[in-house]
Amino acid sequence: MTGRRRPLSRPRRTTASRSLRTRATLALGTTLGAAALAGCGALPGSASSSDDSPIVVMTWAPEATAATNMPGMPAMAQAYVRWVNDNGGIHGRKLKVITCNERNDTVQAARCADQAADAKAVAVVGSYSQYGRSFMGPLEVAGIPYIGGYGLSEDEFSSPFSYPVNGGQAALLAGNGRQLASVCDHVSLVRPDTIAGDELPRLLDAGLRAGGRRPAQDIRAPEDASDYTTQARRALDGLGGGTGGTTADGAGALSGGASGRACVTAALGKRTNTFFDSFRRLQDGTPKVRIASVLGSVRQSLVDSTGGKDSALEGAYATGWYPAADDPGWRAMHRVVTEYAFDDDRIDTADPGSQTTWIAYTVLRSVLMSLDPDDIDARAVKRALDRGHAVDTGGLTPKLRWGYGDLLAVPAYPRIVNADVTYQVVRGGRLVAVRDGFVNVTKTLERRDG
Repeated sequence: MTGRRRPLSRPRRTTASRSLRTRATLALGTTLGAAALAGCGALPGSASSSDDSPIVVMTWAPEATAATNMPGMPAMAQAYVRWVNDNGGIHGRKLKVITCNERNDTVQAARCADQAADAKAVAVVGSYSQYGRSFMGPLEVAGIPYIGGYGLSEDEFSSPFSYPVNGGQAALLAGNGRQLASVCDHVSLVRPDTIAGDELPRLLDAGLRAGGRRPAQDIRAPEDASDYTTQARRALDGLGGGTGGTTADGAGALSGGASGRACVTAALGKRTNTFFDSFRRLQDGTPKVRIASVLGSVRQSLVDSTGGKDSALEGAYATGWYPAADDPGWRAMHRVVTEYAFDDDRIDTADPGSQTTWIAYTVLRSVLMSLDPDDIDARAVKRALDRGHAVDTGGLTPKLRWGYGDLLAVPAYPRIVNADVTYQVVRGGRLVAVRDGFVNVTKTLERRDG
């Protein structure tokens, strides 16, 4: 699937030096909690480095494009780094994050990876790109680990230099299929007409099959369209005229049980709302069909902007990687964003891109603090991860480890260590948990083709 890997070369260590400006340490206070401190690694101790040059990392994401944009990810990286540096840095050294606009472009994704190599970054952290085939090769050649990518491409789950913090699109779609299997007799999937999008139907169908349902109707759509009436009509035609109107119970199943329940799930990133606008207009005066999506395509900010509790998204189902935005586990992130992102409105703390970046930097900090202060480079970071360094994220994920024994037995995605998802629903204008805790979809992913 990924083709021949490029030969690996030994990464060069950072030699540029820079004077360290000392700043007063700002305590986060008790609201961060012990779990957050554990998740972010131990606070700086007596060990310090004789090197005063900054430790360089990179975060990339598409910005200002016609398709999906994720500006909150580099913005979150910058806020996290400000917090780390205000609290002693890494063994007394500053973190320095460089960002790159990936532009939803395969050539630019490779250029971002080359820029990370030129900057001698110790890791690429919390980034977004669907072009794994373009960026993983250059990172492998430079020996740079890729920590906590968004999970759009299979390469992120096959390269030995990738350390995913979630199950990526694979877990979301398989989980969405399982979630909808308990509430829908017929499902239409609207997804991008891209290489990454081509994998989504099999994954959703694996979840539907696990719940005893037949495969979804697959509707391809351009990822940068301004109208999706044609795709909405095809989605409705593919359902054969089901009816909606049932309500969710506390366990995540629907009461009612009438035959013919129909659902449309869309996974078009930031264009999902454009599709739902077209879908709502087409549905006027017809029996209602329940809508669903995955987190990132349906966000709290989207629900707010479309009417809150009066939004057409009321009752919509969503599958996510992490706990709902009101979970106490996110308090540390909220505090850091409040104090270090200033008035940066690019960060939506309920967006899974920003959340993934927070968790990825939690992993990075924990690893860096575990290293010898005088032996911090890309090779040392990768070695620590490969040897099973464990990271506690304060309940936002299971404890994360990437040792050989921690990798799940999912043939197409051998780098997955976390296949947990959460089920959420828009209720009263808020995205809330349908059930407590996580749902593990490892077995569903293992059986995706059979």
